[in-house]
Amino acid sequence: MAFHIAIAGKGGTGKTTLASIIIRQLIKYGKKPILAVDADANANLNEALGLDIEDSISELLASLYNATDSIPAGMTKDQYMQYRIHQSLSEGDNVDLMVMGGPEGAGCYCFANNLLRGYMAELAENYPYLVMDNEAGLEHLSRRTTQNVDCLFVTSDASARGIRSAGRVKQLVDSLKLDIKQLYLIVTKVEKDTLDSLMPEIDKTGLELAGTIPMDSDVYEYDLHSKPLFDLPDDSAVVKAVTQILQQSEII
Repeated sequence: MAFHIAIAGKGGTGKTTLASIIIRQLIKYGKKPILAVDADANANLNEALGLDIEDSISELLASLYNATDSIPAGMTKDQYMQYRIHQSLSEGDNVDLMVMGGPEGAGCYCFANNLLRGYMAELAENYPYLVMDNEAGLEHLSRRTTQNVDCLFVTSDASARGIRSAGRVKQLVDSLKLDIKQLYLIVTKVEKDTLDSLMPEIDKTGLELAGTIPMDSDVYEYDLHSKPLFDLPDDSAVVKAVTQILQQSEII
């Protein structure tokens, strides 16, 4: 069974950056191969990892139910979907990526999420580590897509409003009694001396602070030039901060 790491938080708090660097460091420390799952409708984990994608789960569903993709004789619809999902994996060095994609109609994720949850559990048996980059908001928690998680990192930017939003993630996890073994807060985009003023708000959330991630000009430059964040140098401030967080949470 894969060690399951999930990332949750508001949009713009650096979830995808965090996911890509976690994957980078897991590989560096020999925790491989990794199944990466991009469960954000605004999917861009592939760009951060430097991988190309051909199909998302939602696109496969659309082609199947719009009859643009015919099922071979002797295969059930579920068997064919599993076959196509396996084909859709983007394969990299020591990491494979599965992308959920956008809603399949009228803004509904229900069927795609059910399919993702069931197939991901089966596929994860082939990997020692799974890293999931979730959509912004709390829907993935209420739909229980994010459950049976070994470590959930909740991201917040360095603002009181962001910290309070992160606290609502913990409230929902507790109210739904989700099976999450470790739950941590990570504060991103931190500048010098800003954390002290946020500690009262952090304490109110009941979340354990795993660490902070500073503003990093390297990330800005890589994003500006469409370079994979996976290729950030070892001395990058973000890489060093994520490494410390993974060590603090005893993942590496």
